[in-house]
Amino acid sequence: MADWSPDSWKSKPIKQDVTYDDPEAVEKALAQLRQLPPLVTPQEIVELKKHLREVALGKAFVLQGGDCAELFSYCKQANIEAKVKLLLQMSLVLIWGANKPVVRIARIAGQYAKPRSNPFETVNGVTMPSFRGDNINGFDATPESRRPDPSRLVSAYFHSAATLNFLRASLSSGLADLHSPLDWGLGHVIDPRIREKYSAIVNRVTDALRFMHTVGLDRDRGVQTVDLYTSHEGLSLEYEQCFTRLFRHPPGATSSTDSFNPSSPPTGYYDTSAHFLWIGDRTRQVTGAHVEFFRGLSNPIGIKIGPTMAPSELVDLLNTVNPNKEIGKVTLITRYGASKVAEHLPGHIEAVQRSGHVVVWQCDPMHGNTHTTPAGIKTRAFDAILSELKQALEIHRAHGSFLGGMHLELTGEAVTECVGGAANLTEDGLSDRYETFCDPRLNEKQALELAFLVAGFYRGDEDFAV
Repeated sequence: MADWSPDSWKSKPIKQDVTYDDPEAVEKALAQLRQLPPLVTPQEIVELKKHLREVALGKAFVLQGGDCAELFSYCKQANIEAKVKLLLQMSLVLIWGANKPVVRIARIAGQYAKPRSNPFETVNGVTMPSFRGDNINGFDATPESRRPDPSRLVSAYFHSAATLNFLRASLSSGLADLHSPLDWGLGHVIDPRIREKYSAIVNRVTDALRFMHTVGLDRDRGVQTVDLYTSHEGLSLEYEQCFTRLFRHPPGATSSTDSFNPSSPPTGYYDTSAHFLWIGDRTRQVTGAHVEFFRGLSNPIGIKIGPTMAPSELVDLLNTVNPNKEIGKVTLITRYGASKVAEHLPGHIEAVQRSGHVVVWQCDPMHGNTHTTPAGIKTRAFDAILSELKQALEIHRAHGSFLGGMHLELTGEAVTECVGGAANLTEDGLSDRYETFCDPRLNEKQALELAFLVAGFYRGDEDFAV
């Protein structure tokens, strides 16, 4: 791309940008970031691209999940381990259900920035900037805390590095070892009929693991650890540019991107802040700064698309960020809402099929299903989340397409932020452990239940997957 460079986005109009009071402090922070080592490697990024290619071709399924807005305070052993164990349990259930490998991508080690509908809010009669994420400003509702601070960009790097360091060490030390007992406690399931069905899946998964051990199929390191990739929304382009580095293919080696040789990535610019980054629904303008930045990256990328996306605009967007139509390069993360998915998803699928692009289709059933209770608490209903996911599965099947994955906001903690689920959490119970600093997340039981239900759909148990 002769007309692209890591800073060419600066010539385009930008949405969700941040205005700092001290330009010199901003440059000082960015200069420090440019000197710091990458958080991930091009080799790892290319390995993920290989897996997503398989997802796009219908040979694998991608599970992506984590916090809505990651906080610096989440950089703790217990928090990290809880997320990893939850994603592992969910992926085992999905492997059994879909009978396909599962690619695990966590919203972790960098999901510190959040877009906001309004850059300002009024609290107790005082107008101040909205909370934009820990890498921009503080959550405390005071003008000083909400003042954008460029030193937080550097803090974001070191918290990401610490999280990723513990994540890598834990995985290599057996955190994801399938020989270890998994907590499949189903005490939260009120309906005995549903509990029986969940227990049947758990028994089948554990029986399969036991069989592998008996016949010696688990001696490979593949059952002792897993690949877990990191992701975040690429919102702060100043930050992302600092970690976008040119990797040159070794002389004499093949440069074909179809070879997917992990030891020898193709020449290109890789954003080494994460393996996978996505463009949000608020920043996906074809002529905007974020699309300009993303179109030059060698990373696999995601694009959130919602009800306001016209099918023709979607095709223009794909042609811009993936002109060579690389299979699996782009993940389309659909987020319509349960009441709108049937209206918009079919047209988007048909437009992409006509365009010749082969993408990963991923359902985000969270963002379109947010509502506020009469008490002023932001929440999501489990039934609406399940409904959008189930409709997406059925619509793809009806159009000769397939849903390649799901994108969830979840936590490994026993929070009370989304209503419903097998524990029948009500709006009155939201205040028990409502801990999110942005959007409500599925707790560990609700997230696992969703995996059970999707597995039931793939197994053809329509009664189960209602």
